[in-house]
Amino acid sequence: MEQHSQPITIQRARPSSAERIAAFICQAQPGASPVSPERVRAHLGRTGLLLAEMDGNLVGILGWQVENFVSRVTDFLIAPPRLRSVAGRALLEAMEAISRELECETALLLMRKQPSEQDMEFWREFGYELREVAALPRAWQEAACEGASGDEWALLKPLREDRVRQPI
Repeated sequence: MEQHSQPITIQRARPSSAERIAAFICQAQPGASPVSPERVRAHLGRTGLLLAEMDGNLVGILGWQVENFVSRVTDFLIAPPRLRSVAGRALLEAMEAISRELECETALLLMRKQPSEQDMEFWREFGYELREVAALPRAWQEAACEGASGDEWALLKPLREDRVRQPI
């Protein structure tokens, strides 16, 4: 793993960060449809968003939603790519810690296409495994299907050993 002189810091996004987040997304994804601050604010109303910073610069975002004891990753973007491992680790660890506090059983990430071997190596490094949605427990299937458009692949990481069998 490449060493960096400055540590990665993680903070929760606020509506006041919308301009900065929109600029980061547009810069990190040249050629994609521009993202407006208004769209970011609307997204913050539905999704928790963590920001990764290094030396005062935004280098990554992770969005997630929690429902039925499942933490579903909705957004994951790191730029520049050389920081993917270190910023990705910081973002995932922060999201997983918050999810454990919320008693989540698993973290789930849906991908629109089958992940490449390089992508799978990255996710395996953090404990995520490719799973067939139909083989998941029902509550996890529901969380996957809610965020799905049809052809996704599910990457899962268990966050607890015991499953919640009855509502709390």
